[in-house]
Amino acid sequence: MIANSMSKDRVHKLGLVIEITLKDDSFIYLVLYVDDILIAVKKKYDIQKLKGLLSAEFEIKDLGDARKILGMEIIRDRERRKLFLSQRSYIQKVLARFGMSSSKPIDTPVLSISISLPCSLHSQKKRRSICHEGTSDVGLIYGGDTQCLVTGYSDSDYAGDVDTRRSMTGYVFTLGGSVVSWKATLQPTVTLSTTEAEYMALTEAAKEGIRLKGL
Repeated sequence: MIANSMSKDRVHKLGLVIEITLKDDSFIYLVLYVDDILIAVKKKYDIQKLKGLLSAEFEIKDLGDARKILGMEIIRDRERRKLFLSQRSYIQKVLARFGMSSSKPIDTPVLSISISLPCSLHSQKKRRSICHEGTSDVGLIYGGDTQCLVTGYSDSDYAGDVDTRRSMTGYVFTLGGSVVSWKATLQPTVTLSTTEAEYMALTEAAKEGIRLKGL
């Protein structure tokens, strides 16, 4: 009903994202999580119209410009046309929860750790992974005048895990020079050569590239 009222041409549901294409070929993106909604459009008029339609169907609370979602702080610099995402507050809460607010930062990369590890070792690695207070001020910056292209990079670290001899898969995708997707994790099986490890990393990167293309 709402989509019809927006004079749409088509509506795509992409996981937690709903894309509405209007007759003038502009877009409305609704990012949904439980009862939280982020709205992204080109024209402010479309936001106001959509809010009016939503309030006619549901009881909603308009919180104005987005400042926080899912533990991420959203800082906008309209003059420089930049958007900054940070998880500083969330990181501080996690550190406080585990009694590690005064812990010293370390440089070890954060990796996916199997929950099948022995409890004592798993606990040590989890605590070590949490000790990244030194990067709590680091965030992602979006915007600028760069060309809006999706670019992907992948790499592998052959037999990088000395205990299991499994290799590492890593990839990162950027949009207009800004990071939008990344992953660094141990590969599920032991590879027999650097070439095989690279192919496994490329496969994971290709699957993510196809997913991003669908957006």
